[in-house]
Amino acid sequence: MKRITASLLTIIALFCGGLIGNALAQNSSGQVKATTATAPGVPVKLTLPNKDDSVHFLVIGDTGTGTPQQQELADVMLRYWRVFPYKFVLLMGDNMYGGEKPDDFKKKFENVYKSLLDENVKFYASLGNHDDSNQRFYENFNMHGEEFYRLKKGNVAFYALNSNYLDKRQVKWLEEELAKDTAEWKIAFFHHPPYSSGGKHGSSSGLREVVEPIFLKYGVNAVFAGHEHFYERIKPQKGIYYFISGAGGKLRAGDVKENSPLTEKAYDKDMSFMLLEVAGDEMHFQVITRTGETVDSGVLPNQRKKSASQ
Repeated sequence: MKRITASLLTIIALFCGGLIGNALAQNSSGQVKATTATAPGVPVKLTLPNKDDSVHFLVIGDTGTGTPQQQELADVMLRYWRVFPYKFVLLMGDNMYGGEKPDDFKKKFENVYKSLLDENVKFYASLGNHDDSNQRFYENFNMHGEEFYRLKKGNVAFYALNSNYLDKRQVKWLEEELAKDTAEWKIAFFHHPPYSSGGKHGSSSGLREVVEPIFLKYGVNAVFAGHEHFYERIKPQKGIYYFISGAGGKLRAGDVKENSPLTEKAYDKDMSFMLLEVAGDEMHFQVITRTGETVDSGVLPNQRKKSASQ
């Protein structure tokens, strides 16, 4: 009787923790489709394929506030990590608002994302207009002293740029690296958006004039930016996918221009982050808010491979 009682208590504990729901959601190939895991206050509904051999990551920008709202969003990030264990996070800049003393890094980053850091999730930063360039030496941003750099994850090459100061040296480096890059996917991330429907800032046209020809010449698939404190998926521009994810610590509610010809999908009512999965020739994405609501999702093909096969 004691063994039966103990077993029942174990089952109840697992169920309350959402572990049974997560385990049952996994099929024989290790995929999760439209699954739900119960967590306090926030339902976790994953729409990504969650394949074992794909590249899992998260995109978020303009985080560095240290506010309770940033912490609430980070809690949702952790709940999704439990069913979709992404290995790394890309930061779109404005990683620190205000001071940048050791206490600021602790309050605005280390404390907020402690649970993810404890799970060895890596954060890779780019610099925003509110950031001191010395952030490149901060260990948890994994910039290794560089304001721009490349990293490779599986079949994906990521290029972090410093859009505050795109000098000749950086442009030369970008062209040289892209020219010899044989990765199946090439993704750039930085702070200022080449295309935006924001009323506060809008498109960074000067930056676009410099980087877009390079992206087109060397087959960049997707570009992620922040700066605007909302989410926007831009209609493909000259075949390139552009996203804005700048509502990680601040929100500029109602700032997306209505009926913008650029907008495929936008959300400016709450803070948010993006989950992404590159699986073979497809890039899956899901955009999640502070309350756990999914406000955009979908799958995009690898344009370069699609064009080559036609």
